[in-house]
Amino acid sequence: MSPRRDLDEDDVRVRARPGSRPRTRTRPTHADAREALVVGVDRGRYTCWLDDREVTAMRARELGRKSVVVGDRVALVGDVSGGPDALARIVRIAERRSVLRRTADDDDPYERVIVANADQLVVVTALVDPPPRTGFVDRCLVAAFDAQVDPLLCLTKADLAPKDAADEFRQHWAALDLPVVTTRRDEEPTELEERLTGRMSVLIGHSGVGKSTLVNRLVPDAERATGGLSAIGKGRHTSTSAVALALPGGGWVIDTPGVRSFGLAHVSPASVLAGFPDLAPGAADCPPNCEHRSAEEGCALDAWVEAGHASPERLASYRRLLESRSDLG
Repeated sequence: MSPRRDLDEDDVRVRARPGSRPRTRTRPTHADAREALVVGVDRGRYTCWLDDREVTAMRARELGRKSVVVGDRVALVGDVSGGPDALARIVRIAERRSVLRRTADDDDPYERVIVANADQLVVVTALVDPPPRTGFVDRCLVAAFDAQVDPLLCLTKADLAPKDAADEFRQHWAALDLPVVTTRRDEEPTELEERLTGRMSVLIGHSGVGKSTLVNRLVPDAERATGGLSAIGKGRHTSTSAVALALPGGGWVIDTPGVRSFGLAHVSPASVLAGFPDLAPGAADCPPNCEHRSAEEGCALDAWVEAGHASPERLASYRRLLESRSDLG
C-alpha cells in the first residue's frame, strides 16, 4: 500500500470545453500568398490558375460568407504545387472590377453572380434552331450596362438561316453602337476570336445556340460537351457549370450553362432605362416619377420614338420588361 500524500491543484484534471481556447483578433497576413485566377467552381472546390498550372483550393475560414466565383482574383496559401492530392486555401479575394449578375426570374429576390472581373459579355444567339429572341438580348444588354461590361452580340448558325436573317435581326439595335459578329458552322470564328483576344469574356445564351461549339473551336483542347435540340424544340443543357479557358492568343473565355431566362430583379428601374440608351434621353421630358407605361400617363418616350430617335420595337421591348417587373413594386 502506497503512503498517503496530500493532493494539490496539479492533481486535478479539467477537461477543456469547446471554445475555451484563448482567441486573438490578430489574423495572419499571409504575406507569402500567391495570386491566382479562379477558373472553375465545383462543390466547394475551386480550380485556380497559378502561373502555368491548375491548383485545387478551398475557402479559408477567415473569408466568412464571402462567395468565390469564376473570374475572381484570389490569394492562395498552402500546397500550390498542383499535384493530384494537393489542396491550397483561398485567404483573400481581390476587389472585383465588375460583377455580372442575374436572377432566375424578374420576381426572384435571389441574385446569382455569373462571373467576376469580366470585360465583355458575349450574348450568343442562334439565327435558327432555336429562333432568336430580341427580348432576351435586350435583357442581357441591360445586365451588361448595369455591370459596366462591354456587350457583344454573336449570331450563330448563319449557314442555316435565310440570307438576310442576320441583317434583319441586328436592325433591332441599329440605333446603338452594338458590335455584332456572325458565325457559320462551316467556317472558323475568326472575327469573334479577334474580339475576344486579350480580354476576359463571358458567353451567355439559351441552350442549343452553339456556345460550347464556339468554345471548342476557339480553344481546341477545351472538350466542352455539345448537344442539339430536344424533341420539344428546346436546347439541351450541355454545359453544367461556368468555366474559364485560356485563349491561344491571350485572354480568357468563360463558357456558362445555357439559360432559359435572364431575370433582372436586382437591377434598379433607372438602370433598366439606362440599358436602353436609345430611349433614355427621351425620358428627360417625362414628368417626375414617370413610370414610362404610356403616353396617356404623360410619358414622353412615345414622342421620342415618333420623332425618329428610336424604333417602336425597342420601346415595346422596354415596356414588356417593365411589365414583367411590375410585381417588384
